[in-house]
Amino acid sequence: MSFRPEITVAALARRGDQFLIVEEHASGRIVFNQPAGHLEDGESLAEAVIRETLEETAWVVEPEAVTGVYLWRNPANGKAFLRVAFAVRCLQRDPDRALDDGILQALWMSPAQLRAAQAKIRSPLVMSCIDDYLAGRRYPLDMLRALHLLPPTSIAAAR
Repeated sequence: MSFRPEITVAALARRGDQFLIVEEHASGRIVFNQPAGHLEDGESLAEAVIRETLEETAWVVEPEAVTGVYLWRNPANGKAFLRVAFAVRCLQRDPDRALDDGILQALWMSPAQLRAAQAKIRSPLVMSCIDDYLAGRRYPLDMLRALHLLPPTSIAAAR
């Protein structure tokens, strides 16, 4: 079997001393996570974090920087994830937008509140991303380049 981590993105939006967090159903538990999700075919990593944040929180965001790239294997099921985390700026919220299935609510929480709720944090990626954000880690968005983002059907047709 070949090693193929799932590619995900996460948004780090900060307001004062709090971060935008989602409370969600995952693997039979209710957990806290950053707005995050899988990269979809045909989209860039920046487009994915914009889409995922909107779907999970109803916030329109603008990516400002990459804060880190993380490789993690879930010890419970062996699945591996490659997460690209972005510092984002919240532009506006659509209060009438329905959130994705499985998302209970979007809320603002401080790192201290999250640490106090350690048992409910979805994975170690959550606090690692926040810690790196707070440490000032920022990398330019142009370090991520998307080449040839045609959907598979377009690629096949071009051959």
